[in-house]
Amino acid sequence: MVEHDAVPIQSESKSDSSGKRHDTPPAVLVVGVVIALLIGIIIGLWAKGRIENTSQEVPPVSAVEVGFAQDMSVHHGQAVEMSSLALMNTADPAIRTLAYDVVTTQQSQIGMMQGWLSLWDRPAQSAVGSMEWMPSTSSSMNHSMPGMSTRQGGSDTNPAVAMPGMASPAELAELRVLTGPAFEIRYLQLLLRHHQGGIPMAQYAADNADLSVVTNLARQIAATQQTESAALRELLAVRGAQPIPMN
Repeated sequence: MVEHDAVPIQSESKSDSSGKRHDTPPAVLVVGVVIALLIGIIIGLWAKGRIENTSQEVPPVSAVEVGFAQDMSVHHGQAVEMSSLALMNTADPAIRTLAYDVVTTQQSQIGMMQGWLSLWDRPAQSAVGSMEWMPSTSSSMNHSMPGMSTRQGGSDTNPAVAMPGMASPAELAELRVLTGPAFEIRYLQLLLRHHQGGIPMAQYAADNADLSVVTNLARQIAATQQTESAALRELLAVRGAQPIPMN
């Protein structure tokens, strides 16, 4: 399972008809995230019956299904980390709603993908480096994806650095210390780039995986992140900020 340092989640505030604000206890939000992860694991385990009832064998280590589940788990993990910081550092309702959706949805999907890997008896992360399952060009894309044929300054011990759209350690360190509008803009920029890196990964898996449970999830991820990318661009435009280039 992809692990991250625990990040406290700021409680949400709601107003009643009298205009008074009531804080949702932080524990409620934390429980929601944990439940989302458990649901994902349960769905992944439930898929065992569907997988075993097909004529398809367990995918080999080099299969698209395995590489996608491994790398997208890592990719999602960083989006969850950044969005947890957003829940703690912004009071903007639109950003908080987006961040909470990212945390709960992607944490659930991590659980699902890690459940598959466990059923297939495959490692949680690739031992040979990231993006080996996805060639540098494919029929589903009109350009080469950064990070698939080069390591972008990464290393075998830090395969996440080589994935498209991923924030660097320096960028994450910067995000952790920013506050106010500066934090909001940087979060929106990093998450938009992150989504734009993840969409081709999901689309390639949707087009090339053989197991329907994988293609269905990949299509869902691609569609969701396309919608969220449009929202992220609008939030940046309102703040007079521009997206940052793909790394």
